[in-house]
Parts: sequence; C-alpha cells; structure tokens
Amino acid sequence: MNKSARVFLSLALPALIGLALYFWPEGASAQNISLDFGGEDNGTVTGRIIQMVALLTVLSLAPSIMIMMTSFTRIIVALSFLRTAIGIQQTPPNAVLISLAMFLTFFIMAPTLEAAYTNGIQPLINEEIDEVEAFQRSIDPFKTFMLDNVREADVELFLNASQTEKPENIMETPLQVVVPAFMISELKRAFEIGFMLFLPFLIIDLVTASILMSMGMMMLPPVTISLPFKIIFFVLVDGWYLVTGSLIQSFDAFGPITP
Repeated sequence: MNKSARVFLSLALPALIGLALYFWPEGASAQNISLDFGGEDNGTVTGRIIQMVALLTVLSLAPSIMIMMTSFTRIIVALSFLRTAIGIQQTPPNAVLISLAMFLTFFIMAPTLEAAYTNGIQPLINEEIDEVEAFQRSIDPFKTFMLDNVREADVELFLNASQTEKPENIMETPLQVVVPAFMISELKRAFEIGFMLFLPFLIIDLVTASILMSMGMMMLPPVTISLPFKIIFFVLVDGWYLVTGSLIQSFDAFGPITP
C-alpha cells in the first residue's frame, strides 16, 4: 500500500465513525436486555418454567411411579415366578410378560386413575385450582389404594423408623411412609403367590424324577421329561385364566370372579 492510500484511509476512517455516531438513534445506547421474570405478571414466566421442570420430572419418573404406587410389582413378580416354575426361561418373552402386567395394572388401577383425573387434573385444566392442590387431589386416590392393600405391620415399621407418631386418621399417614410399606407388602404377597404356583409343578418334577430313577434312567435330566407334562397340565387347567383371575382378586377393589 503506497503512502497516498494510507493518508486517505487515516482521514476517511475517523470521518465514517463520526457520521455513524451522529446518525445513531438516541435511544439505542440506552437499550438493554431485561431478564426480570417478576413484575406486573406476578412471576408468570418463572411459574411457567417451574411448571415445565415439574412436568419433565414427573414424565421422567413415570416408570418408577408406576412400579411404586400401583399393582404392577405384585403382577410382574408373580408372572416371573410362574415362568420359572414351569421351567421355560424365555417363554413367554419378557416383553410379553411386561405388556400383560401393564395392561392388568391399567385394568386394576382404572378406578384410581379416573378418580385422580376427575378430582385433580380436570379442575387444574379448567383453572379452578392451583398446582399444589391438584397434586394433593391427584395423589389421594393412589394413597387410598395403597393403604387398602398394605399391611399394618409394614406401615408401623416405617413409622417407627422415621420416628413418626401413628396418625389417628389413616389417610394422614405421610406418603414417604406409605410408598415403601406398600412396596414390601406387594413383594410379600407376590412371593406368597409364587410359592403357591411352584407347588403343582414341583410335584410333577418329583414324580418324573422318581419314575426315571425306578427305570434306571438316572442320567436323563428329569426337567427334560417333565416339561411337556407341566405345559399340558397348565393348559388343561386353564392356567392363564386362573392366574390372572387370582391376581385381580388379590386386590381389595375386586370381588370373586366366576366363569
């Protein structure tokens, strides 16, 4: 770059900057970005952010909530015991057992879900109540269901562990006490059902093993011979009907089922 060009740029650049500052709007330099979420709207934006975070949290915890506060635990554990008792580890597949347990859970929990929607969700959608009251109204039907199916000894265990006095009204029992007590109660009942499911198939295995030993076929695994008999026995007694009906009747909300 020659000397004349450098002189021209040194004179033109300050002139351009001066023109830009001269024609710049007066309010432009006073503008700023406001991140105030309060003010006249009473924290509306902040409230929406909190609602969004709460919604995402509930959605992420939905599988755990389904396991903790519904009939899913008892059903899936009992069905797993049934599959193990028959002796077929991959049939029905896990996806089939989980799907069956989910639909049975929706069937059993239908009155509870309907009550939660009617008492809590629908008034919230209609803007009749706030989020806190909607949560309390929605959780009360689930607490009622859990308290109807929980053992008193399990509730007392967690009340004593948390050093909480037993409330006069059972519905005032804290949720952090009801949920774990309900879960261990469900596991106990599921194991009881599993024991009853094992007995007939265990008898078939013992009879098969005795016959094989009397025939001198001790090297042949009894399970290989007894498996077809256990399957046909389960089919002939209409096992799926009996197991499903027993699981449904094991909850207090349902009475006896007659064919």
